[in-house]
Order: sequence, then C-alpha cells, then structure tokens
Amino acid sequence: MIDKIVATCAEALADVPDGATVMIGGFGTAGQPNELIDALIAQGAKDLTIVNNNAGNGDTGLAALLAAGRVRKIICSFPRQVDSWHFDRLYREGRIELELVPQGNLAERIRAAGAGIGGFFTPTGYGTELAQGKETRFIDGKWMVLETPIHADFALIKAERGDRWGNLTYRMTARNFGPIMAMAARVTVATVHEVVPLGALDPEAVVTPGLFVQRVVPVARTKTGAGGFKQAA
Repeated sequence: MIDKIVATCAEALADVPDGATVMIGGFGTAGQPNELIDALIAQGAKDLTIVNNNAGNGDTGLAALLAAGRVRKIICSFPRQVDSWHFDRLYREGRIELELVPQGNLAERIRAAGAGIGGFFTPTGYGTELAQGKETRFIDGKWMVLETPIHADFALIKAERGDRWGNLTYRMTARNFGPIMAMAARVTVATVHEVVPLGALDPEAVVTPGLFVQRVVPVARTKTGAGGFKQAA
C-alpha cells in the first residue's frame, strides 16, 4: 500500500545531507513552508544551496535558516527588500554566495529541470552582467542567452490538501513555485493542512500529482488573534 504520510517534519527531513541543494517554495512569505524550514534548522545540515524567489524576510522562515549560518549559496531573483537584513549582513561579510536570476528565468530553469529539458534560450539578461560567460545566439531577430536547468536534491513546499499518494492542491497565491519545484527535485516534501481520503480530491483540481511527491507532512494552521487563522502564507 502506498502511504507517503510522515508524522513529523523532523522525520521527513532526517536524511538531508550537508551540501544539499534545497528548493524552498514561497513568494516572499506566501507559500513558504515555515514548519519544514524550522525542522531543517533543527536537523543541522549545513553548506546548503538554497533555491527560492527571495532571500528571507525578517527573522523567521528562510531568514532564520540564513541567520543560522547553514546556507553557502542562494539562487534567487529578489534577494533584497526592507527586511532582508540577514541576507544583507551575510553577503556584505562575504559569507554567502548569490546567483541572481531574473524571476521568469528562475521559474523556467526550475520547470526545465522537471520537464527534462537540457536548456533554453531567452532574451532576458542579454547584454547584462547576468549573461557573462553564457552562450548567446541570434534567433528570430533577437539575441538570446542560454540558460540551464536547476535541479535539486530536495524540494520543500507548502500545499493545502493532500492524500496518502501525495496528490496536492494549493491555496491561491501560496501555490507559486511549489508545483515546478516538486517536479525538479529528487525528493519532494510537502506540508498540508488537511489529509483527505483517496478519491476525495477532484482529479481536475490536483495541481501536483503524487508522482512528484515523496513525503507528505500534516501541519496545523497557525492561529492569529481572535479573528481566526493565519493561512498562507
């Protein structure tokens, strides 16, 4: 019987090795799997390469992972915002490497890895420092830059509902990079707020098929004040 449900985030991440490449879903804080990030910090893996759209916000989630000194390199499209002080400090001190990738290129490089595409040409970045050292070609009247896929050892993503086979649905903008990251990693770990029986998810609504998911961890919603629950995020 296929059952990918794992009781705890700690158990789901116990085998992450030092030096691993880890994709972490999220657009800022939306869709960021904070429980998995906290478990990764506690697990102790170091010298990690992190792939994310951002480089952490405030003092929690991805920012906490950076602050703990566990990240050797980050691949992202938007590393600096008003509350990215941990990344700023580490970068200025020369303690973290940055690979800056335009957001569309980042998404397509991740998608290419999941789709088995060896690379693609794009006009984005041509003529800038981002294209230095990369192959360029003149295609259909435009200069293009060759971009390569980004593969990962692990993908940590946040979903809304899932079943024991690993089929997943998402909540609104929390979906963001999760589906393509699940396809691009050797091991995908997803948190869900609700585990449902097989067949309860409408096949037409399943965004990430269980084929791309190895571990599913149920997590409770986080309450916020008297008004209800903090979802998304």
